Amino acid sequence: MATKSLDTIEDTPQNTSEPKDRVGIDRNLGWWLVITAGISLISSLILSYERMALYIDAGHSSVCDINALLNCGTVMRTPQAATFFGFPNPFVGLMAYTALLTVGVAMLAGARFKPWFWWCVQAGVTFALGFVVYLWFQTTFIIGALCLFCMIVWIMTVIMLVKVSVRNIQTGLIRLPETLRDASKNWEWFTISILLLIIFGTVLIHFMSVIVQLFA
Repeated sequence: MATKSLDTIEDTPQNTSEPKDRVGIDRNLGWWLVITAGISLISSLILSYERMALYIDAGHSSVCDINALLNCGTVMRTPQAATFFGFPNPFVGLMAYTALLTVGVAMLAGARFKPWFWWCVQAGVTFALGFVVYLWFQTTFIIGALCLFCMIVWIMTVIMLVKVSVRNIQTGLIRLPETLRDASKNWEWFTISILLLIIFGTVLIHFMSVIVQLFA
């Protein structure tokens, strides 16, 4: 009798607002984390290699030194390339994106995490986007050069933030009215597109004269 009562308690959802397809939502995010964190990790590995090469040879020409505008070497030689107490940004990316890739793989394997864990992930990707905005401003308006692999990471980070946020809205972690919660899934790619348009539209407008000169 006690066993039957216990089973009933365990089978009863703790949160009636939780969607029925919770497994599908988490699995979908798992794939996106694997893809976006994987691409970001590869980019961070390349940038870390190039950073180490610059330590060895100050005159090293990186693989993404394409022209005066697209020049990773120019960016990596600035103080902004080592924001965290002199620790190179790509090394931070190696740790952060490895962690997110691990989360994605675990989700695909069926892992389910506590709400506090998802708040940590939400805080992490939100901070990451804030750092992207900082780097976007620095490279565009202060340094005057762009890093190709950095921009790839920017794109992946925007996708990660929106995807994680939508997952947390749909599962009720971020509490919104039901109409907004239901609409969040349909608006995620629109939100991603707007954010990327703001970032790269500003870059294009700011460097338009330089781009014209490069292809003139």
